[in-house]
Amino acid sequence: MSKGIYPHETSATSSREGRTREHHPPPPRPPRLRHRPARQHVPRHPRRGGRRHRRRSWDQGIRYFDTAPFYGAGLSEIRLGDVLAQHPRDDYVLSTKVGRVVLDETENPAARDLGEKGGLFEHGRPNKMINDYTADATLRSIEDSLKRLRTDRLDIVWVHDVAQDFYGDEWLAAYESARTGAFRVLTRLREEGVIKAWGLGVNRVEPLELTLDLDEPRPDAFLLAGRYTLLDHDRALQRLLPAAAEHDVDLVVGGPYSSGILAGGAHFEYQKAPAEIVTKVERIKALAQQHSIGIKAAALQFALAHPATAAAIPGATRPSRIAEDLAALDEKVPAAFWTALREEKLISADAPVPTA
Repeated sequence: MSKGIYPHETSATSSREGRTREHHPPPPRPPRLRHRPARQHVPRHPRRGGRRHRRRSWDQGIRYFDTAPFYGAGLSEIRLGDVLAQHPRDDYVLSTKVGRVVLDETENPAARDLGEKGGLFEHGRPNKMINDYTADATLRSIEDSLKRLRTDRLDIVWVHDVAQDFYGDEWLAAYESARTGAFRVLTRLREEGVIKAWGLGVNRVEPLELTLDLDEPRPDAFLLAGRYTLLDHDRALQRLLPAAAEHDVDLVVGGPYSSGILAGGAHFEYQKAPAEIVTKVERIKALAQQHSIGIKAAALQFALAHPATAAAIPGATRPSRIAEDLAALDEKVPAAFWTALREEKLISADAPVPTA
């Protein structure tokens, strides 16, 4: 089964849903998009440009679309729904997230406290959002998302951001609310056939490790952003990835470019990259140039090389980036490059690398 990158709206991100257990039939998987990315934080883009981006994603074969109420206070879902309504529902896979409920009450989007993500969605709708992982809120969130997306069903639902970067020292309390609320509701909906799969979508390893320690409920996949990249993978390698493989839970790698610095940008972890990260990236770039490859190819192919990873979400911010990412996935990276990275201690000796 091929791996790939698929779109994640507003994050038009991409992800391939995980291998589900026998008694839960898996959703239709996206075709081998030659791994197509179309990630866009839609609220930062003009409406016309964002719509063109999503249409271009479809034209290039992307058939899995991921979004969230959090992205622009529902704006991402609305825009994605407008485009997908033009296509038969059975022709694509759709996921969204729970954990934030969009209210009718309004506020100044620029004043929102989004943790480490700062003003990421300051250009979204002015509707207030509340964090709520309870059973009732989960059901309400799904119902609201279905309306915004103009569809009658979801394939995958991710429990969103139950981690330290949004809740700090209180993250375990938020996690417990999700465990007794969203996890159980989503498990029931999966068993009833209302959704086909569910999992967690976070930026930290610990919530996923904790979830794998639970007897029940058991998710189908994880969406983990920024923690299995060329720049940050040691922690995930230690326990999470082996445990995920053991439990047959797929890992979707979000942010393989580490907020953009591995794709020519200046940001790491949504902030200006510190000097030590810039230096490490320059060393990787130098080796890539010596072997006549692009650093984007190295970043994407590294993320997909581990047996437990199912897909990557590169996050294309405009249509031209989609073609770049597709080319990066097909680029031939010599074994000598990976050997050099290991010798220079730029990647873990235990990290799987692509083979010819």
